[in-house]
Amino acid sequence: MDSVFHDLYEKYHQEIYQFIFYMTKNRETAEDLVQEVYIRVMKAYERFEGKSSEKTWMYSIARNVTIDHFRKQKGWKDKIFPNFDWDRQLLKDEEPIPEEVAIKNDEIQDIYQCLNRCTTNQRSVIILRYIQGLSITETAEVLNWSESKVKTTQHRALKAIKKLMEDLSGKEGHRIEEIPLERKRN
Repeated sequence: MDSVFHDLYEKYHQEIYQFIFYMTKNRETAEDLVQEVYIRVMKAYERFEGKSSEKTWMYSIARNVTIDHFRKQKGWKDKIFPNFDWDRQLLKDEEPIPEEVAIKNDEIQDIYQCLNRCTTNQRSVIILRYIQGLSITETAEVLNWSESKVKTTQHRALKAIKKLMEDLSGKEGHRIEEIPLERKRN
């Protein structure tokens, strides 16, 4: 089990941490929840049937751990949707992740603020698809949804973000040229 656990940790730790961080917006909470993910992985690995990939299985566990965390808190619904201020976060790693570098860009900050105003399901889909790079199929497996529900939720989320960005650009007096609505394919 040690070698299996080590392999899972090496392959997915950073991605799982980033996913939970984007959902909780708190480094310490994300670190605690990642530990809970690995505890659940160790307890459940023998029952893992391989019907999905290890990656999507771990994302499912991470999502459930995060939802459980919100449910345990008083007023958890209010805590899922707070306005997020990247400038107040103390996220200092030895090497910056690409998202940390991009967040310094004003337009990216605006997008993250708009993403924060989406529903939890919409935000989950956008994070999994565009930030974590999962396919529609993988996202559906993580969320335990149909692929069509992922596509519909993604479409609605992108539409909501685009509208919020247009509203934001109108209020700030600057025009955002283009918001990509399609994920770039390699």
